[in-house]
Amino acid sequence: MLGECVADAFVTAADIGGLGLRVRPGGGPANTAAALARLGTPTRFLGRLSADVFGRLFRTRLTDAGVDLDAVVEAAEPSTLAVADVDDRGRADYSFHAQGTADWQWTDTELARAARAPLACLHTGSLALVRAPGDAAVERLAAAVRARATVSLDPNVRPLLVEPARYRERLARWCAVTDVLRLSDEDLAHLLPGTPLPRAAETFHAWGARLVVVTLGERGAYASLDGRGVRVAAPAVAVADTVGAGDAFMAGFLHALHGGGALGGRLDGLDEAAVRSALARGVEVAAAVCTVRGADLPRTGPA
Repeated sequence: MLGECVADAFVTAADIGGLGLRVRPGGGPANTAAALARLGTPTRFLGRLSADVFGRLFRTRLTDAGVDLDAVVEAAEPSTLAVADVDDRGRADYSFHAQGTADWQWTDTELARAARAPLACLHTGSLALVRAPGDAAVERLAAAVRARATVSLDPNVRPLLVEPARYRERLARWCAVTDVLRLSDEDLAHLLPGTPLPRAAETFHAWGARLVVVTLGERGAYASLDGRGVRVAAPAVAVADTVGAGDAFMAGFLHALHGGGALGGRLDGLDEAAVRSALARGVEVAAAVCTVRGADLPRTGPA
């Protein structure tokens, strides 16, 4: 699992003249790593973690979830902070404080050292793919590990921080080295606006991605394996917020693929039944995360 850790600060009620902030560890790749390890899949996190108060929070969260931190780089830069304002429907609007922070400073040497151990799947995405100076190094690593691992990518478009055009100009290049491409319906609206799901999947397949997955919130999830479409519904739950739901989906999805022996190469032998089962597991895990505040699985969530 390669990418950023972000301190998610949620706005809360406070005394007159001020705001309260409740800080939880987040970041898309870190969320997925924590959930995947909690589900029982061996998970290593490749991240640059600061020694500041938030970096210590990230380490505690990932260690408690059972994530292997042996590949973590000890970073001198500060941690990334995101302030989340959650509306009455549980949807969060973010403002980011990410200039010069630890997550984006990857070098080729650091990544080569971090990814030296055996791996079946490299999952990456989000801001680490588009924030300089480390973004190019992350792309080069994804291309390099294809010889020995499945590559999974989640763009996780953040239009308030990075112009969607930057994602669009790189997406074909990413697909060329990606086996599994996961997007939300909101991501798709930024990347291929107005394009129906099957047609969007055809585009991504043409660029090289074998398995395209689009999460649809309360409407479930859709996948296309080499052009063969599969769709599942989402379970109905009482939503506390949707923070980390897409990341949790990906954890459940990859957990199912790993359990079925599908990871480690170019998804050879994967069929529509296995994709449907993985989608169902993904929406189950995402729904469990939606029942609590923040991005972590509830302790009573799916195991």
